[in-house]
Amino acid sequence: MAKTDEAVLEALLDRYGRTYAGEAGIKLADRPKPLYELLVLATLLSARISADVAVAAAKELFAAGYGTPKGMCEASWQDRVDALGRGHYRRYDERTATMLGDGAELLLDRWKGDLRRLRDEAGGDERRIGELLTEFPGIGPTGADIFLREVQAVWPQVAPHLDRRVLDGAGKLGLPRQAGPLAELAGSGGELARLSAALVRVARSKKSVDEVKAAAAR
Repeated sequence: MAKTDEAVLEALLDRYGRTYAGEAGIKLADRPKPLYELLVLATLLSARISADVAVAAAKELFAAGYGTPKGMCEASWQDRVDALGRGHYRRYDERTATMLGDGAELLLDRWKGDLRRLRDEAGGDERRIGELLTEFPGIGPTGADIFLREVQAVWPQVAPHLDRRVLDGAGKLGLPRQAGPLAELAGSGGELARLSAALVRVARSKKSVDEVKAAAAR
C-alpha cells in the first residue's frame, strides 16, 4: 500500500468508517434476525430520504418488536406507520409500511424467514443474490447494493462488493477506482463493509472529501 493511500484510508475510516447497520444498532452476524434487520434497513435507505432518518426509523421499528419477519407480519399496518413516523420517516411511511409487511410475508413463505436460504438458493453467487433481493418490495438495484455492501462483513461469498457509488467515492479521494486494488487496501470483509460505507458517505459530500484529504496530509 502506498503511503498516500494508507494515510487517506486511515483518515477516512477514522471519520466515516461506521457501517449503516452499526448505526442502526444491528449486531450483524450470519443469523436470521440481524440479516432480516439489515434487509429492513436497506429498504428504508432505498427511498429518497436522508440516511439519518432511515437509520432512526429502523431503530424505531426494531424497538417496537418488528426486527423479525414474524414480528413485522404480526404488526398492523398502522403499527408500522406509527413506528416509521416516530423515526420521522413520514414522506414514504404509508407505502413503506405496506412494502415491509409484504416483504416479510415473502421471506417467510419462500425462504422460511431466513435470508441464508436465499443466499443458498443463489449458490452464493453475488449477482444472483442481488437479483433475488430485488424481488422484495422496495428493494431495487440500489437497495440490493446497500444490503450487499453491508452483508459482505459476514458473507464472504459476496466480498468484495464494491459498486459504482463506492468506486466513485474512492476516485474522489484518489484511491483506486478498481474493485480488486481497492479491496486489497481494506483486507477483511468487515473492513470492506466499513470502507464501503465510508466511501458512500464521502461521495455525497465535497466537504467530507476535503476533510479527509486534509487530515491525510498532516
